[in-house]
Amino acid sequence: MAKWQNQVQNSLEKNHYDKLQAPSALKRTQLNNIEKLESMKVSEAVKITGSMTRTSKMPGLSYSLPAWACKTGSKLRKVEGTPCFGCYALKGNYIRYPAIKKAQYYRLASLVHDSWVTAMVAQIKRQRWFRWHDAGDVQSHDHMKKILTVCRLTPDTNHWLPTQERPYLPDPEEVPSNLIIRLSGSKIDGPAPTAWAHTSSVVTKGATCPAPSQGGKCKECRACWTKSISNVSYGKH
Repeated sequence: MAKWQNQVQNSLEKNHYDKLQAPSALKRTQLNNIEKLESMKVSEAVKITGSMTRTSKMPGLSYSLPAWACKTGSKLRKVEGTPCFGCYALKGNYIRYPAIKKAQYYRLASLVHDSWVTAMVAQIKRQRWFRWHDAGDVQSHDHMKKILTVCRLTPDTNHWLPTQERPYLPDPEEVPSNLIIRLSGSKIDGPAPTAWAHTSSVVTKGATCPAPSQGGKCKECRACWTKSISNVSYGKH
C-alpha cells in the first residue's frame, strides 16, 4: 500500500477524514480532460478507487463507503425513530469481514485521487444499472460534483443515488438525465421530504418496494431508477 494510502487509512480509523492533507499530486481537482477514459483498463481503475460491490439484491454493480463516515447519517443513527438508527451497514457482513472493511476504507481514501472520475467511469461504463452507496453517503460538494461528472461520462448507464446529505444536493438543472437522486426521509413513517423532486422513505406499513416479497431482490423492479416515480418507500429493516 502506498505511503499516502497508509496515511489516509490511519486517519480514517481515527475518524479525521476532513482533516487529511493529501500529497500535492493527489489534491482534489476537477477533471479538466478525459484523455485516459478510453485507455484506462478496469484492472488499473481498481487500483485507484478500489473495486465496485455486487450485492445479491441489485441488478448491477454498486458502490459503498464506510457508514460511519456519513456526515448526516452519523448523527441520525444516534436518534431512535430515524432510518439510520440501527444502520444495516454498521453490522452483518459490512463489519464481520476485515476484507470488506478494508475495501471500504480504500474507497473512501481514493476520493482525493486526481484520476478518481476516470477510474470510476472505466468500471461503470458497461453497466446498465448502477447504485451509488449501498453503504455510506456523499462526503462533500466536491464528491457530488465528481459523481455528476461520472454520470455524464457514462450516458448508457442508469444511475441511482440515495442520500441524506441535503447540504450537498446540486442545482436540479445540473443533474444528468441518466441520474436520479433520491433524498431520503429522516424519520420512519414520517412525510417524504419536500425539498427535492425525487425521494425515498422508510415505513412500517405500506412499503412500495417489492423486494421483501421477492426474496430480497429487485428482480424486474426498477422503481428506484424511475423518474416518473416521485417517492419509493421501503419497509423498516
